[in-house]
Amino acid sequence: MVRVAVVGVGVIAAEHLKNLQQNEDAQLVAVCDIIKENAEKVGQQYGAVPYTDFDAMLDNEDIDALFLCVPPFAHGDMEEKAAARGIHLFVEKPVGLDMETVQRKAKVLKEAGIITGTGYCLRYLDTVAIAKQYLQDKKIAMVRAHRFGSIIPLAWWKVMAKSGGQLVEQTTHNVDLMLYLAGDVERVSADTALRVMDDVEGIDIPDVYSVNFRFASGAVGHIDTSFVDQPDGRSVLEVIGRGFRVTLEGTSLTILEKNKSVTYKSNISFYKEQDDAFIQAVKTGNRAGILVPYEVAARTLEVTLAAHQSSETGTFVILSPYKEKATTLG
Repeated sequence: MVRVAVVGVGVIAAEHLKNLQQNEDAQLVAVCDIIKENAEKVGQQYGAVPYTDFDAMLDNEDIDALFLCVPPFAHGDMEEKAAARGIHLFVEKPVGLDMETVQRKAKVLKEAGIITGTGYCLRYLDTVAIAKQYLQDKKIAMVRAHRFGSIIPLAWWKVMAKSGGQLVEQTTHNVDLMLYLAGDVERVSADTALRVMDDVEGIDIPDVYSVNFRFASGAVGHIDTSFVDQPDGRSVLEVIGRGFRVTLEGTSLTILEKNKSVTYKSNISFYKEQDDAFIQAVKTGNRAGILVPYEVAARTLEVTLAAHQSSETGTFVILSPYKEKATTLG
């Protein structure tokens, strides 16, 4: 059995806790949250020891794997402390808010030799796997995407210093899929603004984003995202080439060619697939099933942070090649 602890017992943790309970190879031994009542409630629900002190949990429990489900501003040095004890880490996205900190953590995790996974769950969709396979030998011309919805009702989410803004904290999923399907990005330019949600108390993040990408392959791309209280949340990604278009809308996939169109509906729980893959990797030592280790999530963060930098400076941002940067992490 893989002995698991979960830190942060909020909304996203509830999904992981459910999946861990259903996994016959996982045993939930502890939960930790700064709100004592929440830790105790979840601990009782899942038969796990509740903690409010992260260090005390590490000292008292025998833990193989840790799910870190706290907001991006609240990580502190939890990754480093877990890695020092050889505890394998699953870190929810985004993995941080600044690249200097994240790259330092990535180096520590790699040197510790632990298995890492991150919360980019959409890569685990069966429909995304079909799209990935279809595009394997295709020359991509353009990638375009959008995500529209409403503000997340969490106090920290509307504060730039705590969430990084919608693109970094939420629409990072969509950007990650763009990278997964179309390859690395080498240049980013963006415009952002706080246009119509400025009456929300304490808000300082943009409510509209328009971001352009140039991919290393030469393809171009674009994403729009906003939370200006749209009555219908929409999330669409299109990959376009000569004679074909691949469209992911929600979890459904449509592949359009000149003479035919085929639509695939997802038949899986992508959250469960993601969590099961991590537990299996920890159990066997085989990392092949993990689609987004920490260093890959760090690159997705870097691309989204570059969009903010571009908007602030009014210039495009050139990113150094991913493989070159990844080499420096070890």
